[in-house]
Amino acid sequence: MKILYFAMFRERLNRSEEELNPPAEVKTVADLIAWLRSRDEAADLAFEKPSLVRAAIDTKIVKSDALIANAQTVALFPPMTGG
Repeated sequence: MKILYFAMFRERLNRSEEELNPPAEVKTVADLIAWLRSRDEAADLAFEKPSLVRAAIDTKIVKSDALIANAQTVALFPPMTGG
């Protein structure tokens, strides 16, 4: 699965994307964020407030309890404001 990082997450992680194979117990977006945090100190800091992380699965905006099974791409980004 491809994980895309946007805005401050891209800057804090110093990467815009990566290919990962999360373990079977990682079933939701929230699980994915927790797993990413457990693997990497930079990710732990970047996602220290998981409730503020927004996600899209295959270009569709989803909530943190959305299942990631069969996802080709998961995008993670901070809250957005309009203007």
